[in-house]
Amino acid sequence: MSIRIGPSQRTVKSIFKTYIDCLHIKKTDKSRLHIEDSMDTDNTNASKSSEDGHVTDKIDKLKELSKLPDIYDRLTRSLAPNIWELDDVKRGLLCQLFGGNALRLPSGANFRGDINILLVGDPGTSKSQLLQYMHKLSPRGIYTSGRGSSAVGLTAYVAKDPETGETVLESGALVLSDKGVCCIDEFDKMSDNARSMLHEVMEQQTVSIAKAGIIASLNARTSVLACANPSESRYNPRLSVIDNIHLPPTLLSRFDLIYLILDKADEQTDRRLAKHIVSLHFENPEVVEHQVLDLSTLVAYISYSRKYIHPKLSDEAAEELTRGYVAMRQRGNNPGSRKKVITATARQIESLIRLSEALARMRFSEVVGVRDVTEAFRLLEVAMQQSATDHATGTIDMDLIMTGVSSSERQRRDNLVAAIRDLVMEKMQLAGPSMRMAELLEEVRKQSSMEVHQHDLRVALGTLQNEGSVFVHGDSFKRT
Repeated sequence: MSIRIGPSQRTVKSIFKTYIDCLHIKKTDKSRLHIEDSMDTDNTNASKSSEDGHVTDKIDKLKELSKLPDIYDRLTRSLAPNIWELDDVKRGLLCQLFGGNALRLPSGANFRGDINILLVGDPGTSKSQLLQYMHKLSPRGIYTSGRGSSAVGLTAYVAKDPETGETVLESGALVLSDKGVCCIDEFDKMSDNARSMLHEVMEQQTVSIAKAGIIASLNARTSVLACANPSESRYNPRLSVIDNIHLPPTLLSRFDLIYLILDKADEQTDRRLAKHIVSLHFENPEVVEHQVLDLSTLVAYISYSRKYIHPKLSDEAAEELTRGYVAMRQRGNNPGSRKKVITATARQIESLIRLSEALARMRFSEVVGVRDVTEAFRLLEVAMQQSATDHATGTIDMDLIMTGVSSSERQRRDNLVAAIRDLVMEKMQLAGPSMRMAELLEEVRKQSSMEVHQHDLRVALGTLQNEGSVFVHGDSFKRT
């Protein structure tokens, strides 16, 4: 329709806005996975009728592959075959691609089936290559960098339509990755404001917006795959994961698996790695062909499993999950200590269920077996032993992930605060109301059997100041 541009302009022009009205869109890029609704629990009923649209011989070939006894290892070798080893990391990434079943209760509560994974490690350990390969396979996957991403760029933002001038809501990377995998590189360099927007997405899988009169809740049913480098370029094993990458514990606890990929100097490992990299330049494709699945077959295998296979927990698997979770919790019961160490939380058992369902999907099994649960426990423990192990005690301590401070370190700090409190009261009764920190540090080192640094002393005095026992001023303090 022709309209007048302005009341004072006589020239009549036509404004056209292009739109597409379609009934069906078919994905033609066969190098990426097909899209399926992870929240649709009725896919099982429609699975049989939907098989008619597939080529029968191709489906039979996929089913024959699923019956191979080494299909799990073959899928692992087929994922990023140019990257040497990192088998457990690849198995975790495979579980992320296959995913678990999303659960929707009659009460309206939803439990996500997508798996979130964080890769932390030294530079040059193939983290970004793994992200690129996962982005290549995933449907509607978005690859972004933490340094170049803002909070609104990840979720959604309000803008004005350049043609109509109306306020519209534009989707960000996480919303565009709905039913896919959102790969975030340089996760440690992301701003605090952008990180805060991930809390809702990684657990509730929605993005709530209330801006410019627009109130909406957008779906973000995506798996988050992030990688981060240590703040000091090299990972410091004496510090926790939180201290190495400076991530808030509330965000870190939302990752199902946290892998540490470290560059350790070892002659035999370095020699095998060098041979693998050199062999990539003159390898014989016919030799490697039978060892790994080609890209199109891998994509078809994962797509078929995600769309048609929806495994359920068997009674034996449910009993094994319960028994294993209780056993993990009991590891924190130290007979020589009055305090219990938290070795597992409720989020771990939810992660185990998702991993078990993903492992059953790899075999095209409609039932989650005990061996799936056993492998899920192994994958979780491998990740926890790397990222949540207290080096002082050698045991898994989830407080390192939840708070950044282990139970043994917290106990040591409490003992130091109690010792300094008694020493301050004793010395100040004899030497006066004030005292210098250097003098107190010397006295503490004389009476304490453990090594005490100036930073530990300042933290302990800060605790006493919060209690109202002392007042710290510069390099000295006085009793209140």
